[in-house]
Amino acid sequence: MSTRDRLTDGLYGLGWSTVKKLPEPVATRLGRSIADIAWKQRGKGVQRLESNYARVVPDASPQRLAELSRAGMRSYLRYWMESFRLPSWSPERVASGFEPEDLHHLTDGLAAGKGVVLALPHLANWDLAGAWVTTKLNIPFTTVAERLKPETLYDRFVAYRESLGMEVLPHSGGTAFGTLARRLREGGLVCLVADRDLSASGVEVDFFGATARMPAGPALLAQQTGALLLPVTLWYDDSPVMRGRLHPPVRVPESGTRGERTSVMTQALADAFATGIADHPEDWHMLQRLWLADLDPVKGPA
Repeated sequence: MSTRDRLTDGLYGLGWSTVKKLPEPVATRLGRSIADIAWKQRGKGVQRLESNYARVVPDASPQRLAELSRAGMRSYLRYWMESFRLPSWSPERVASGFEPEDLHHLTDGLAAGKGVVLALPHLANWDLAGAWVTTKLNIPFTTVAERLKPETLYDRFVAYRESLGMEVLPHSGGTAFGTLARRLREGGLVCLVADRDLSASGVEVDFFGATARMPAGPALLAQQTGALLLPVTLWYDDSPVMRGRLHPPVRVPESGTRGERTSVMTQALADAFATGIADHPEDWHMLQRLWLADLDPVKGPA
């Protein structure tokens, strides 16, 4: 393991071991202070966040974009402070930490016995939403985690999410899709973060007026298993409680090839994600390049 990898793993380990012991108000203030310092330094992540917000809010002035990126970094650090502390939260604290709207889409879908796929963008705290599902609703689910470097850091993330009651599969290796399909055929729940996929298998969608790629997995799983596909968006307000909305199901088109159906369904997901992101742009933690134009050196950055 390289020195940089050891440092990265050590910092995350320090976060999980130390931050979870802090009183919640202290952790909240710490997260906000770290966010403000990072925002003032204007590193690559902050600049990319601001550039992404410029696509989401195209008429925003430079001052408005700066305000958004500062609020975005505070939201991002709130996510990390909560995530470091989640394993130490009581079941009562987890159950009271999230209030979703239109939950009936999920409960009705599971009651039908065909399985449900929840697809989310990088909004607010998807780990808290997952912990709420396993704790408040007492519903287990399966998800996928991207392999991180160093391997010890990936192991930390898997152990963390498993401690919250999730079954975690590695994104690589080729077996995840089959396992997810089996869970859905058994009437189970699958949750996937699905607003960024730069691989060759990503589906091109129109997203805030420009082309981006999003994963085909949620739509393919729904087609192959008959599971219900539900977009979910999350946001923070000024309270300690995270809010969320379960959007109406994305239906499988009655005609077209598998690729055509997948494209239509993934675009419907993108449209639902865009609704939630436009309403709460500061809670969208996208500090990486997303749109294809931003990846094309000929066209240059947005």
